[in-house]
Amino acid sequence: MKKDKVSVIIPAYHCAGTIRKAIDSALMQEVPLEVLVIDDCGGEDIEGIVKEYGAEPRLFYVKNEKNLGAAATRNKAARLATGNYLAYLDADDWWEKGKLQKQLLKLQETGDVLCCTARELATPEGNLTGKVIPVHERLTYRELLKHNQINCSSVLIRREAALKFPMEHEDSHEDYITWLRVLKEYGTASGINEPLLKYRLSSQGKSGSKLHSAAMTFKVYRYMGFGMGRSVLCFLSYAAHGIWKYLA
Repeated sequence: MKKDKVSVIIPAYHCAGTIRKAIDSALMQEVPLEVLVIDDCGGEDIEGIVKEYGAEPRLFYVKNEKNLGAAATRNKAARLATGNYLAYLDADDWWEKGKLQKQLLKLQETGDVLCCTARELATPEGNLTGKVIPVHERLTYRELLKHNQINCSSVLIRREAALKFPMEHEDSHEDYITWLRVLKEYGTASGINEPLLKYRLSSQGKSGSKLHSAAMTFKVYRYMGFGMGRSVLCFLSYAAHGIWKYLA
């Protein structure tokens, strides 16, 4: 694990009020890392915020020439990264101390290329709710088809796997498509059932509307090449799990 370096990818778009907490939570991780803040042209002074950290050698700022969206921004950062692992962190979320170290150890133990964690929900103002969304310790492709347990901001993934299966189709849940393709290729992924991710709820993101999110999930199955019948069955399982996740 001593040789491992993590490249933390933080896409920045309309996030000036929350990104400092995300950056701070990344920099406090006790593993070799770099933090790549990719400004996706949201009209805010993200560069100025990064400059507040002075000569922090692990923190880097890159600005897109035009708005690319979250998927293309993450893919760009993956190409720029110098770590052998990538960790995705949305600018309105944050991590517990020790998250990356625990994930690196888990991947060393299992030999998997991807590890995710449970998450605790927070209000838009950043207040923790105590509601925890769990994950299984072993995840398979077949299981993930029924229910996407993998939250993007919780993921640590081998860089070569992320480059092999970049995020595509931003009109759907592009990260879900990537996790499905990764698990189909590599077989299993690891989960740490601890809320090491603090996930801020928001109605402003592209998945904010439950109906819109549901429509994007159905598109995931279609982009995976499934016929209408199989897509409907997968979607019904997704819907049932979604009701349980937020209302249980």
